[in-house]
Amino acid sequence: MSFEPIVSIQGVSKTYASGLQALKSVDLDIRRGEIFALLGPNGAGKTTLISIVCGIVNATTGSVVADGHDIARDYRAARAKIGLVPQELHTDAFESVIATVTFSRGLFGLAPNPAHIETVLRELSLWDKRDAKVMTLSGGMKRRVLIAKALAHEPRILFLDEPTAGVDVELRHDMWQMVRRLRENGTTIILTTHYIEEAEDMADRIGVIRKGELILVEDKAALMKKLGRKQLTLALQTPLQRIPHELATLPLELSADGDAITYTFDTQREETGIAELLRRLAAHGIDFKDLHSSQSSLEDIFVSLVRS
Repeated sequence: MSFEPIVSIQGVSKTYASGLQALKSVDLDIRRGEIFALLGPNGAGKTTLISIVCGIVNATTGSVVADGHDIARDYRAARAKIGLVPQELHTDAFESVIATVTFSRGLFGLAPNPAHIETVLRELSLWDKRDAKVMTLSGGMKRRVLIAKALAHEPRILFLDEPTAGVDVELRHDMWQMVRRLRENGTTIILTTHYIEEAEDMADRIGVIRKGELILVEDKAALMKKLGRKQLTLALQTPLQRIPHELATLPLELSADGDAITYTFDTQREETGIAELLRRLAAHGIDFKDLHSSQSSLEDIFVSLVRS
């Protein structure tokens, strides 16, 4: 995968007329051909940033270049490289599925390509619904139509803004299969999501945005390694009422019923401290009948970042 940026965001900030500062000097390069997940709580600035890159909202300061085209100076050429699947279900209610998707392609000045439209509709399980009016479709099917519209003009960059919020499991599965295929064909994908397991499963790199600031951008594997913590849970032979005072300095937590102790340790440290823990437990006559370890998920990491 090339490290050449396909989207370059430099010094982008946005302050609305109300005085709300939605973004604070964001710098971000998206690599060609990657899947980049942008995570953040509601109101963090995710949708504002996407809207600026897509030319829907004007930045207060800064610049955005999409596949070599400045989004402000060369809007049409830049926008033609971008597909956007928005959060909201804005669809042309009275049009048929095939008409609205074909029209979306025409908006970008491209010649008709019925074969491409058919491929997109088939991939999204919409081909059988091609003549149905969009207004008659379920919410999940309308979401599929939005994706088809975004792909109609064969964009090189695809933005998915909370694409699976409120959709059924089948659509989520279909969508991620399609995302992987698009990526294999060279499309760059930027997604925002609340389903952190999706980012953990799909993304090459992860950015975390909080209160309008990009607080972290990291390769997913490196982020998991750097911030990941492991926990060792010991099921006790005899319940404890409290952790002995002599062990209070250790990162131990006693379960509510007193049946288990959980020890948290940093995966980056050479010494986990487990051997020392077991020795000290034995010295205090604390026996255990079972133990298992678990590693923190991306969700744990994300929560710790946005809280800090």
